[in-house]
Amino acid sequence: MSAAEEHRRIAGGFTDRVLGVDEAAWDNPAPPQGWVARDVVRHLVEWFPSFLEQGAGVRLPSGPSVDEDPGAAWQVHSDAVQALLDDPATADMMLSNPHIGEVPLDLAVDRFYTSDIFMHTWDLARATGQDEKLDSAKCAELLAGMEPMDEVLRASGQYGARVEVPADADVQTQMLGFIGRDPRAKSQLT
Repeated sequence: MSAAEEHRRIAGGFTDRVLGVDEAAWDNPAPPQGWVARDVVRHLVEWFPSFLEQGAGVRLPSGPSVDEDPGAAWQVHSDAVQALLDDPATADMMLSNPHIGEVPLDLAVDRFYTSDIFMHTWDLARATGQDEKLDSAKCAELLAGMEPMDEVLRASGQYGARVEVPADADVQTQMLGFIGRDPRAKSQLT
């Protein structure tokens, strides 16, 4: 599957959760600790534009603030990323970053951003009482890619402490535990 197709699929799942948020639920507590549901959207729409601009000179259009309208902020951002990936010229672009070196832009988006959307889909679903089920094949793919880099990922500060889960836990539970989420903890909505 191409980076554009994968983003369309993963961002579509996140968009479904965004559209399913009751207006009052945007301030519900969310994983990671200290966040609320709108912070999950804020994270995705705020870190990635500077990553693109600094690494590839690409400037995404901005939408309304997440505080004003998290749904519209997400939609403008997601549409802009999809347009970038759908643009044939993107295939020839590179992203340069001191931590990852030089990487084809579409691969960088897929590896770092689309994967982030996927993992945060669970956070938004958990915060807002929606379907928390993630694609098990994608969970397995991400977990297999992250486990060999455990120490590097923890040192980056981007992942919480690993949550121990039963050895026979399903792959989604294993992946969530790896990134510092405890899917066995009761939702704060119940």
